[in-house]
Amino acid sequence: MDKLLIKGGKTLNGTVTISGAKNAALPELCAALLTADTVTLENVPGLQDVSTMLKLIRNMGVTAERNKDVPSTVTINAGSLTSPEAPYELVKTMRASVLALGPLLGRFGEATVSLPGGCAIGSRPVDQHIKGMQAMGAEIVVEHGYMIARLPQGRTRLKGCSITTDMVTVTGTENFLMAASLAEGETILENAAQEPEIGDLAEMLIKMGAKIEGHGTRRIRIQGVERLYGCTHQVVADRIETGTFLCAVAATGGDVTLLHARADHQDALVDKLREAGATVTAIDGGMRIQSQGRLKAQSFRTTEYPGFATDMQAQFMALNAVSHGAATVTETIFENRFMHVNEMVRLGAKIQIEGKVAVMEGVEKLSGATVMATDLRASASLVIAGLVADGETLIDRIYHLDRGYDQMEAKLRGIGADIERVKS
Repeated sequence: MDKLLIKGGKTLNGTVTISGAKNAALPELCAALLTADTVTLENVPGLQDVSTMLKLIRNMGVTAERNKDVPSTVTINAGSLTSPEAPYELVKTMRASVLALGPLLGRFGEATVSLPGGCAIGSRPVDQHIKGMQAMGAEIVVEHGYMIARLPQGRTRLKGCSITTDMVTVTGTENFLMAASLAEGETILENAAQEPEIGDLAEMLIKMGAKIEGHGTRRIRIQGVERLYGCTHQVVADRIETGTFLCAVAATGGDVTLLHARADHQDALVDKLREAGATVTAIDGGMRIQSQGRLKAQSFRTTEYPGFATDMQAQFMALNAVSHGAATVTETIFENRFMHVNEMVRLGAKIQIEGKVAVMEGVEKLSGATVMATDLRASASLVIAGLVADGETLIDRIYHLDRGYDQMEAKLRGIGADIERVKS
């Protein structure tokens, strides 16, 4: 099992290229199931979750291949799809498997999808997905760990309807977008998620011939069409990878340009970084961050986009750990998303947990130690902590990191970090 060895204390300087967003690429790979034509996705990140999704759709009989010369380009053709099923063996490590439900139901009128797995950061109920698909006319039962869905006898398409979810759900909004694109009539999504990745998926669907309005707002309107077509689409830049590098530079100090980064997707994070004392600017083709000395600790509360992202909570906590002053961090999205705290404390951070609130007191220095990653974003926070800690930090279980960051250690080395991957 691979580990990361970090020798801390280096400032970060130079240029790093931000990869395509995992949370856009995964639903967009599933969106390719909506047509028998060829779909080409560009800027697809080289991640474990993407590889798992490619295995999943290939298992259905779909042709899906990375370009040998340009591995970030993937070509998918679902014209020969033979098995509308997402089995547990292929999706047990990835909750995004639920995204196969909408396109399979929308195009084929049936789907068998394993209940999803993924990071151990809290419950991720699929009941909203099921209720929405039932409202569109699907019959769904959950048995033996699978959602088994089909259209009633005599129906060939889902039917448009109004769907109001009990909570804001990103994957639910994405599933409904895909299913409704081929449904009969109009579907209106109320309380829709507004994340940039959803807007990117909607733009891809529109290229395929879907009729969608209002994406990026709480109310999305979809007019179903009889068929969708192939397209070429570039995956939007990963705002969480962008945010992770922004926090890393803010913590270590330095001057880094982030190519392809979207400043318009980072408002909540950038506001906090600027309040902390970093200089963050939007530039042509990306972003630039400059940081010098210890910054000021910042309190924040996670919430749905466009608020402060739960996926950036752990990374900003690593910055707070070595900043001046005290801060409180309130987690409102997932109940188990403070699992990185015990590992940070091993490095010398001063953090106390009180329910959904972490109370932090910044320290001048962290001290290197052996720590263990517990989930994707926790692993990124430990990397940041290791970059600023005295001595050596060894991070175990970095397979979590590989699920969401494309060549992270190579990118960090390229801007001055002393970091290497080691075998057990």
